[in-house]
Amino acid sequence: MNCNSLTSTFTLANGNAIPCIGFGTWQSADGDEAYTAVLSALKAGYRHIDTAAAYENEESVGKAINDFLRESGVKRSELFVTTKLWNDDHGYESTKTAIQTSLKKLNLDYLDLYLIHWPNPLKFRDCWEQKNAESWQAMEELYEAGTLKAIGVSNFCERHLEALAKTAKIAPMVNQIKICPGQAQRELATYSKNHGMIVEGYSPLGTGKIFSSADMQRLSQKYNRSIAQLCVRWSLQEGCLPLPKSVHEERIIENAQVFDFELEKSDCDLIANLTGLEIRANRNPDEAPF
Repeated sequence: MNCNSLTSTFTLANGNAIPCIGFGTWQSADGDEAYTAVLSALKAGYRHIDTAAAYENEESVGKAINDFLRESGVKRSELFVTTKLWNDDHGYESTKTAIQTSLKKLNLDYLDLYLIHWPNPLKFRDCWEQKNAESWQAMEELYEAGTLKAIGVSNFCERHLEALAKTAKIAPMVNQIKICPGQAQRELATYSKNHGMIVEGYSPLGTGKIFSSADMQRLSQKYNRSIAQLCVRWSLQEGCLPLPKSVHEERIIENAQVFDFELEKSDCDLIANLTGLEIRANRNPDEAPF
């Protein structure tokens, strides 16, 4: 791993660079909360912002991005912005409409990455494979047109990736999945990497329960780092791209200060296999009630 700063990048299958840490916005409320958090992240040096139609904060995220670009002089090409297709919008025409809606809300001309958020929505449970194929075709066309600079998926397991591969002309470049202490998903991550995908890990801090873990508290003392920093660093050393989220400026800054230390392998394995944290288990995409 050669990541040594927030400007360090992984390389997508199409050769595009993606900053090695992204700023997550899930559960950041639309309005001042999301706006201030994203603006704080950008001012702190983050260049990778992750949102989704389902987060219902694209307008605030977009306003923060555009205000930052205008005030800082940073070029749009230096930022990496991701959003996602929500479950109700699967299908060819619906996907194209959803992408244009997201672009309008974000006030952007293009997206650096667009993901299918979930593989098997409740609305299309009897035809999910067909609907994914239709959505992917629409995404491929907008990728070829330059509206989308990269395309990928989120919460896809091996079976969903294999189904998509039957019709896809362009392979997914990213699989965004939940990766946090005690839930490393190493098998799925390895599968995704072996098929040319960058693996992004959302919820890298798990839940607040991680901060009461005796093992994590001991490691925090050992490395003289916060537990949150250990979680982000661990994700990077797993070969994944973490998406830490916070709405507090000091934590936003702290979560990115992870490039001047390294976890021992035995400690990485300990974090991967933590138990008793009461972290909600990874949701089975085929049983998700939405």
